[in-house]
Amino acid sequence: MTRKLRIGIIGLGMASLPHARALLLLGDRIETLHAFSPSADRRAAFARTHGLPTTDAADAIFNDPRVDAVLVLTPPNTHLEIVQTAASAGKHVLLEKPLEVSLERAEQLVTVAEAAGITLGIVLQNRFRPAARELKTIIGEGRLGQLVQVSARTSYWRPQSYYDEPGRGTLARDGGGVLLTQAIHNLDLMISLVGAPETVTGFASTSPVHVMEGEDVAAATLRFANGALGSITATTCAFPGRADVIEIIGKKGSALLDGEHLTVALHDGTKIDFEGADSGSGSGADPMAFSSRAHQALIEDFAAAIATGGQPAASGRDVLAVHRLIAAIIQSNGQPIRL
Repeated sequence: MTRKLRIGIIGLGMASLPHARALLLLGDRIETLHAFSPSADRRAAFARTHGLPTTDAADAIFNDPRVDAVLVLTPPNTHLEIVQTAASAGKHVLLEKPLEVSLERAEQLVTVAEAAGITLGIVLQNRFRPAARELKTIIGEGRLGQLVQVSARTSYWRPQSYYDEPGRGTLARDGGGVLLTQAIHNLDLMISLVGAPETVTGFASTSPVHVMEGEDVAAATLRFANGALGSITATTCAFPGRADVIEIIGKKGSALLDGEHLTVALHDGTKIDFEGADSGSGSGADPMAFSSRAHQALIEDFAAAIATGGQPAASGRDVLAVHRLIAAIIQSNGQPIRL
């Protein structure tokens, strides 16, 4: 038997809930040695809810030779410095999305991890939902044929109280609004399915629905290397919110991924109707209203990459593609940007 992967957690805010649930289910393979937050109240609540050990010092994680990897669940603007510390300590890192607040800092973060030889995985769990995996298999088998058109829609709802939290939706802490915080999941999944576009023309703005610094509505058109076209829409203004949608049209058929429901219709008469096991989407007023199953699969994939010396499915280098896409949408302001 191989020994358990031993981890420390940094950051015990809202994002820690699905991770803690997943880690408890993986207790036979992964052991949590420390969980850190600078807030004593958060540490106490985390220990009470999940029964996992906490610490009042982040250095207890970095200095513990038993710790193999660090799960980082802190705000985006802290990620680069934490990964630098983890890399210096020889700890692998599983990092909550986004990589960082800007493309430049994201690229620097990935370079630091690669130079240190540590495994860097990014929490983009939508790749691991059963319906998304089924669609990836169908595309990989060539059943849809050559890509003709793709669209990705993120239609979420966040009340103003969500953005009233200090730092939420700001450039300094979060790097922006709906694109880096919410739509990144669907855009990353889109890229993992059909590849990154070659050219992007986009718009992003703040609507009258919210008072915030970052964007709460964005739209873009895409052109892929083979001439296929695409579109992106993203918002947190769509009350009461709905699950992410990706539609892919190919030369041999089309596929619609609507949350955890996949429908495929091929020209040869084949029809596929696949319902995934996950529940909830986090698209409404409660951002954490979703199952932890995809997080569990993502953590298992990260642990397997460490054990085998391979790369996790959502590696740092791989995830730079969605950061480049988002940066291009923001930069474009109606002018084509070549990726």
